[in-house]
Amino acid sequence: MYVSHQTLRHMQRTTVRLPDDLLRAAKHRAQQTGRTLPQLLEDSLRAELRQPTRSSRVSEPLPTYAGRGLRPGVDLSDASALEDLIDGR
Repeated sequence: MYVSHQTLRHMQRTTVRLPDDLLRAAKHRAQQTGRTLPQLLEDSLRAELRQPTRSSRVSEPLPTYAGRGLRPGVDLSDASALEDLIDGR
């Protein structure tokens, strides 16, 4: 595979520390898929960076229910009373 001098100029070398088991698995996956370890790492990092961040993900709206309000005597600020009510005490 020929890589032009211009392509190499835009790449940087870095050190990545990985747990031994993860490195072994990555090397194995690279071999299975016919890629070098650096190619696998680059592909994996690009795939991760394509994903939206958690804060930007659109979450599913929570379901809402129409009801008749709270039962008489229910105090939402009294956790032990709510627990007693749920347990039927």
